[in-house]
Amino acid sequence: MRCASRSRILLLLDGGIATASLAVCLLALLASDAGPATSGATAVAVGLAAAQASCLLWIRRHPGYAVGVAALAGAGLEALCPQLGWLGLVAVPMAYVARLRPPRYSLVALGLLLAPTPWKLVTGGWRDLLLAVTALGLSWTLGELQRGQAQRRCERERQVRAAERERISRELHDVVAHHVAVIAVQAAAAEDVFDEQPAQARAALAAIDAAARSALTELRSMLYALAADDGSGPDGPQPGLAQLDALADAVRAVGLPVTLRRDGDGEALPGGVQLSAYRIVQESLTNALRHGHATHADVDVRYRDGVLRLEVVNDGPAPARRPGTSTGRGIVGMRERARLLGGTLDAGPLPAGGFRVHARLPVGAAR
Repeated sequence: MRCASRSRILLLLDGGIATASLAVCLLALLASDAGPATSGATAVAVGLAAAQASCLLWIRRHPGYAVGVAALAGAGLEALCPQLGWLGLVAVPMAYVARLRPPRYSLVALGLLLAPTPWKLVTGGWRDLLLAVTALGLSWTLGELQRGQAQRRCERERQVRAAERERISRELHDVVAHHVAVIAVQAAAAEDVFDEQPAQARAALAAIDAAARSALTELRSMLYALAADDGSGPDGPQPGLAQLDALADAVRAVGLPVTLRRDGDGEALPGGVQLSAYRIVQESLTNALRHGHATHADVDVRYRDGVLRLEVVNDGPAPARRPGTSTGRGIVGMRERARLLGGTLDAGPLPAGGFRVHARLPVGAAR
């Protein structure tokens, strides 16, 4: 769903830039006294301008082909209306190529577009040549700056996800270690009373079976973490859904009223699921406190049909974002927790005001 929404946004953005480029070309063609001499030539120029602008609608999928088509259309525009600019507005597709591809690719495209620029000395003069070179150089620079910014943003998000996976692996390690300890104790107890008290031995074996199944559930989640334990995790027991009341009380104590609602027997869920659910609620309430201006928060925990649903809504603004970042570190971490359990997490502002975090954790599938 998030990918589809992002694709629509990018398509609208590209469509807007393509429309603006086409409008600039049309205005230059129709308003310039040095434009095409005949109405037929003007119609051809308009068609070439439309073809060049339309390349922006599919340049993200095939940047090489798109910039090639844009250059060919620009060659026609250069012949029909040199005053329009070097190869029409080919600088716009050039910026896209620099944004989408590394320098070893985009610099080749830039060099190919710059190579024929001396032709401007024939149709214009040094001024037109400098403008052509400057336009292409600035477009490449703009695209390269945007590419670097996007790479740094992706790297920051990758580091956040890696840190969250490492933290999850430590927590799940503690949960699984607890189950293994239970198995060891119950196995020893069963061995001691196996002959004299078979009923007690059977009860111990049943406890071993339950602990082993729960440990396997946690291990499935742990295998996805792929992060080493560095020994810095907490030594105490890990929190679960039973500790949400204490968490809500702690948040209320610092000035944010919290309403906590439960539906279903969530406290019987595997420890790893409970731990991730607790962390998601904890981070959501922490964000509401950290970013301020919230006067109330609602926490809704529902477990039905093998799915644990969490919803945290506050009436404050969305968490502040630094320029060039897509989401906050906390939201990235919460989303990673949900993903590792096979679930989803959506976070964003509400139309009527406030901020909502909604997580869906398919517990039944994990079992």
